[in-house]
Amino acid sequence: MLDKIKALFGIAPEKNEKKGESREDMKRFLIVCLGNIGPEYVDTRHNIGFMAGDALVESAGATFTSCRYGDMAKVKVKNCELMLLKPSTYMNLSGVAVRYWMNKEKLPLENLLVIVDDIALPFGAVRLRKQGSDAGHNGLKNIAAELGTQQYARLRVGVGNDFPKGGQIDYVLGKFPKEEMEKMPDLLKHVGDAVKAYCLSGADFAMTHYNK
Repeated sequence: MLDKIKALFGIAPEKNEKKGESREDMKRFLIVCLGNIGPEYVDTRHNIGFMAGDALVESAGATFTSCRYGDMAKVKVKNCELMLLKPSTYMNLSGVAVRYWMNKEKLPLENLLVIVDDIALPFGAVRLRKQGSDAGHNGLKNIAAELGTQQYARLRVGVGNDFPKGGQIDYVLGKFPKEEMEKMPDLLKHVGDAVKAYCLSGADFAMTHYNK
């Protein structure tokens, strides 16, 4: 809006020094990293969304700051601005944070990507989809309820399902074992690259090159 006002008076919009673009030229995306806040949930399977967000932001030299309904970091990748959100609502109310920021930033559904753990996939598997069911995941279920649709992209990260019958909750709230933590940096880099590919080149390109 400020750039439009400046244009009326013949004042050029402010440019991004590195890219030579005004903010209005940037494609903006909300990347929602699902997890639970609190030290007891650090490095747990249910928090791999938080872990992926932390890794991507750290690699970009950015930092998270406190915001409404969570922590947010903004990362610029070429002509895209990625707004990475770690909701503070706890997993079961993730949709409250998503709806607020989608409305506040006036973003279309195709500019939303949710990073989520998936027990239906083996550890290390990555599946990006343009849409889909919640598959029993409470975070995705609440997002769909708050947005009124399942038509949003999600990036599922496999955490395996090596648990006895009735042990699902303890499993997803349990920490990754040492052997999986050793593989985590490569996995999180792959997830971050998939996120950037989604924003820069679209879902089809990202699915073709980064689903594994």
